[in-house]
Amino acid sequence: MSAATSLLQAVILFAVTAVAEITGSYLAYGVVKHGRPVWWLLPAALSIALFVFLLTLHPGAAGRTYAAYGGMYVAIAFVWLWLVEQQQPNVWETVGVVVTLIGMGIIVLAPQPK
Repeated sequence: MSAATSLLQAVILFAVTAVAEITGSYLAYGVVKHGRPVWWLLPAALSIALFVFLLTLHPGAAGRTYAAYGGMYVAIAFVWLWLVEQQQPNVWETVGVVVTLIGMGIIVLAPQPK
């Protein structure tokens, strides 16, 4: 498998994992902070359970996976801010996202010990 294919697969899996985590967290946040219906906690719990399952699909050591995943989480959080919360990220937030994605790419593409 080429490095480009490996990176694309990692990015897609990281993105889906981040969406699951943010969705579950946001639903629970809505209950606590905005008085949304308590039943929102059920899909929140299911989404967090999906997030945990998806983390198990990532290859490699857990610590390295979490470190690389952090970059994608930051990026998806700002996409969520823009699309769901209707707040456009500013230039500094956008630069921060780019920097974290570069860091994620370095972690994912670095030679790993066997």
